[in-house]
Parts: sequence; structure tokens; C-alpha cells
Amino acid sequence: MKKNKNSIFTIGILAALVITIGGLYFQSEQSIAQENTGFTIENNQTRELIVEGKNYEEKVKIAAIGDILIHDTVFFDAATDDGFDFKPMLAPVKDILVKPDILLANQETILGGLELGLSGYPTFNSPQEVGEAIIDAGVDIVSNANNHTLDKGEKGIQTSLSYLSEVGLPYVGSFKDSEDKQRLRVLDHNGVKIAYLSYTYGTNGIPVPEGKDFLVNLIEKEAMKAEIHRAKEVSDVVVMSIHWGNEYQRFPDDIQKDLAHFIVNEGVDIIFGHHPHVLQPMEWIQADDGRQAFVIYSLGNFLSGQMWDYKDIGGLVSLDIIKRITPNGTSVELANPEFTPTYVSSNEQRNYRVVPLEEAGKYGLDNAATKYKEINAHMTELLKKAN
Repeated sequence: MKKNKNSIFTIGILAALVITIGGLYFQSEQSIAQENTGFTIENNQTRELIVEGKNYEEKVKIAAIGDILIHDTVFFDAATDDGFDFKPMLAPVKDILVKPDILLANQETILGGLELGLSGYPTFNSPQEVGEAIIDAGVDIVSNANNHTLDKGEKGIQTSLSYLSEVGLPYVGSFKDSEDKQRLRVLDHNGVKIAYLSYTYGTNGIPVPEGKDFLVNLIEKEAMKAEIHRAKEVSDVVVMSIHWGNEYQRFPDDIQKDLAHFIVNEGVDIIFGHHPHVLQPMEWIQADDGRQAFVIYSLGNFLSGQMWDYKDIGGLVSLDIIKRITPNGTSVELANPEFTPTYVSSNEQRNYRVVPLEEAGKYGLDNAATKYKEINAHMTELLKKAN
């Protein structure tokens, strides 16, 4: 009986302790809850926030290279025992290509692969291993709207786009369907949103299949205007990759200049030009709203089988996008345009290599130093006039 009385006494003490501790815990929790009411949504709605002096700045370096134009001599040279390897062709400039935050390339030839039958000029179809090489070299997005987009018809486009989707390389300018075309390509780098658009003057006379204008973007002012406005609403900067101008002409014509001013005034900030297969200069354009836009009229060939008369000289153009957020609002500035010329070296159409033009003397180019100075002067000629 003594044992039972002691047990009851012990249970009573424990119960009292539990009640006491519980009461203290409840009071503590209530106190904490009262302290935390300062962080409730209701209080935040009425609390005055002081943001004066808060500033944010982000700089993004974007860049572009010219035509990836795979002639048959180029893919023959890339052939291996079990496929193709284009990576050695870009290896000498890979260190240059990976430096920008976002790099665009003009994929002039479709990547339909062996299934469609490989071919060169005049109707191109390239090995899909080209895609592997440019991804490895640092390319982040490709422009597909050009005069060779329809070289292998709708099947060629769909096969190429399926491959690009499979390897995760964004594309713009030709699309799988209407829904794909409506989806804007906006790349976000550290909070700076950059929209990419792409258009071409034509498709070498090959008609776009009826009702399938999503297969390639053709230059048509009203359509461009509508898409530019859509892109402007969701981005900080709008980039236009455009196929225009006359082949092998080293300066832009009036049509290019007029179109450049039109799309800049509609909201484009940066224009990367393609098609002439030779370099055309860079220039600042003043928009009607006071913005300063940038254009490079032609980036020439970056990798191709074309030779001589400036067709084997291309390059990489880059510039900084500087986004600033202050208590007074948000501003975006374009700055520091730079051009790095490159040269496509080969030995009797073998051992193709894209090399810095400044170093091309090591690869057999006569007067490489002189050519380097000439090209830099040519590319900056209009910039100097603007200043």
C-alpha cells in the first residue's frame, strides 16, 4: 500500500509540473507571436518603406558571329570514321567565343543531318555535328532566318529544329508551328532580359508553303513592327538578327540603312546583320525617342568554304548592356562596342581552322598584320564619323 501512495504522489507532482510548464510555454509563444506581428502582411501594407539611396547595376556582354555556312568542302574535311567533328575548326577561337555572356551565331545552313542527304551549294544541308561544335565553342542562340532556310523544304526545317530542341540550343527566325512562332525568345542573364528576333529578305525564290508562314520570318514591316512591340513589353533590350543587303558589297546600301532606322524607331536596340558574306561596318543610330541603338551591317562569314576577296574574314562583335535601377527608375545603356576579326585558314580546302586575324600569319596569310589594321579601320569607320 505504501508503494501505491508514493506512486499517486509522484503522478500528482508530474501533472502539476506539466501544467506549469505548459502555461509558461503558452505565455512564451504568445509573447513571440506579439513580437512577430510586425512582419505580417497587414503591417507591411501600412509600413512606410525607405528606399532612398538604393541602387542596382548589372552589366551583360552580348556578342554575335556571322555565317556558319557549311560548304561540302568543309563537311568533307570534318569527316571521321564514325561521323563528323567540327570542333577542331573552332578550337583556335574558342577562348574568344566563350567570353561573352550571350553569343548568337547565324546558322546559315540547316542541320538536317544524314537522314536528308548532305549537300553544299546551292541547296545546303549540313551534318548535325555542326551544332555540337558551336555549342561547345560557346554559342547560346542561333538565328535561322536566311535565304537558305527552305533549301530542303519544310522537312528540312522541321528536322533541323527538332535537333536544336533536342540539344537545347535556342533558335529564332524559323519555327515548328504557329504556337512556336508566337513564343518570344527572351534570354534572362542576371535580371537583364534580352529579346531576340530574326528576319530574312527572302528564300532564294523558294516559296513558303501556303498557310505555313511560321517556317521562316520574312521581312515585312507591319509584321516586324508588331513583334518588336511585343518584345519591347517583356524585355530590357531587343536584338534583331537580320538577313539583308547585297552579297560581297563591303558597305551597306540605302535599303539597309532605311530599314535599320525603321526597326530602331519601332524599338530595336541592337541589329546584327548577315548575308553579304563580307564584313560591313558598325554604327550608332539615334532613335526618334532619343535612344542610342547599335548596328553592325554585316558580320561576314565566320566558318565557310568561301575564299579570297574578304569572304574568308569574319569576326565577333560584342557590346555591353548596362542596366541600372535607382529610386528614379530603370535605365538601360549600350556601351563599349568591340570587334575582333577572324580568318578562315585552310590548306587546299583541308584543315579548315577559324583563327584570330591578328595571328593569321602563323596560318599562312600574307600581310596578316596589315590586313588586321585594315579590317579594324573598316569596321569602325562609321563609328568614328558618328563621333
